[in-house]
Amino acid sequence: MTKDLFAQEALTQIPKILTLLDRNPHSPTYGCFDRNFWHYKIIDFPSGMSQEFVLPLALAYNTNLPHNPYYQQPAIRDWVEAGILYAAKSAHKDGSCDDYFPFERASGAAAFSLLACIDSYQLLDLKNQTLLKFFEKRANWLSSHHESGQLTNHQALIALCLDLLSELLNTSQWDRAKMLRIERVLAWQNPEGWFQEYEGCDPGYHTLTISCLARLYQRNSDPRLKDALIKAVELAQYFIHPDGSYGGEYASRNTYNFFPHGFELVGRWFPEALQINDRFLQGIAQGLNPCYADDHIIGHHTWNYLLAWRDFVPERPALSPRKPERMWLENAKLLIDRRENTELYIALNKGGVFKLFCDNKLILSDTQFSLQVRDRGKLKNAVGHLVDNYAIEIEPDRILIQGNLGWAKQKQMNPQNLLVLRIVMLTLGRFFPNLIRKLLQKMLITGKQTAPFKFLRQVQWENGQWRVTDELQAQSWDNVESAGIGGDQTSIYVVMSRTFQRGQLQPWLDLSDRIRHLPPHSTLKLERHLSA
Repeated sequence: MTKDLFAQEALTQIPKILTLLDRNPHSPTYGCFDRNFWHYKIIDFPSGMSQEFVLPLALAYNTNLPHNPYYQQPAIRDWVEAGILYAAKSAHKDGSCDDYFPFERASGAAAFSLLACIDSYQLLDLKNQTLLKFFEKRANWLSSHHESGQLTNHQALIALCLDLLSELLNTSQWDRAKMLRIERVLAWQNPEGWFQEYEGCDPGYHTLTISCLARLYQRNSDPRLKDALIKAVELAQYFIHPDGSYGGEYASRNTYNFFPHGFELVGRWFPEALQINDRFLQGIAQGLNPCYADDHIIGHHTWNYLLAWRDFVPERPALSPRKPERMWLENAKLLIDRRENTELYIALNKGGVFKLFCDNKLILSDTQFSLQVRDRGKLKNAVGHLVDNYAIEIEPDRILIQGNLGWAKQKQMNPQNLLVLRIVMLTLGRFFPNLIRKLLQKMLITGKQTAPFKFLRQVQWENGQWRVTDELQAQSWDNVESAGIGGDQTSIYVVMSRTFQRGQLQPWLDLSDRIRHLPPHSTLKLERHLSA
């Protein structure tokens, strides 16, 4: 499998990244990648995360590949330096930056963009003391700031930033802070191998944490990092689907993320890691990688793909056959069942959301019941895919999950909400941004408010195929206006979720006609036999 697929996929994103960039040296926003700010002028501050886009450009500048029009182009070099200078110019006095609202001081945006700036500075061998002072100021802020929520990938990113900058500036001032972050990453790794991301295991962000830890281990050879990486890679191999796709709605954060660079670094001393990338490359060849080409998240995978191309290991083991087996991750509440010609990936902590593959092809993605309910004149959405502690039973040929639907998190912003948020952030919120972040996380991401609908899902193996039996009970169906099951429905706010992947081209299963005349306390029943 050719490594050039990584670079080719990444390089197709460069024209859009350059379109997002203000490339006019005489513009006051020269170097800004937030087109909504500098061009459309529809927001009142630039997103600090967007300055991460300097790294894809710096890597494209250094990627010696036929038909790469960006290789060694002086203009690219100038624009990268302008981007780093704008990151410094647009930062707060303490070095932090905002992402989605003013005075947010977002750790993720600060860490992603700092990593990109440091790497780009070194890749292009820049000599600029102003930039070095900015790096130091941002590192000081990151080293002392602790965000709400458990996002292990952010901790690993911060540790990597501090490590890289310590070497660049020849200082030990962040050694203690760096070790604190590494200790936190190790503590947040579950014995099953996965890293905590909000409410559980997300295989996609898991690969980003692997990517950061692999670079840290490459630089420091800490045996604890090696042990953590082996456990993490051994787990990740279970989430690469038979068609070469990866992750999805059964994950805690609903992402299709896949960051390949760490597997190339780990693969130098743990060859099993290379097989994960080789299977993913097969998926890319079939057009099964997800699309992340929107204005806010286009950068992450672009630079990681280019790093994977650069550090690709030439000698690779042959792909091992996929063996029939069952992997039950009791803490993550994820079950993977491979038997005969099928592979089932099911999240028991999300009401039985699943993906089923047959003969190495996706035949069904299922994100549980969804109802539109009229409540006091407004439509609300009751769904079965929110994280909860459901009642479950697991037997060799049978899986059962039961519990209540929950109300989807569908809060939208309006002029009044935005005005209130601006007033809050410009007054008290600027002094307590973490409190605002915590409140928004509770509103948009974590927790579940129970809806008055009980479900039971049973997935059973019989006669060489899977049979899925669903039951949904309501005290009254009068206010239910529509019902169905989708293949890619999610209901929490996650930046990297709700991206398009070709497996989502399956039709909505509309059950509305079946619930229109159901009497109170009755049960909607649905049975499906799933095979190729």
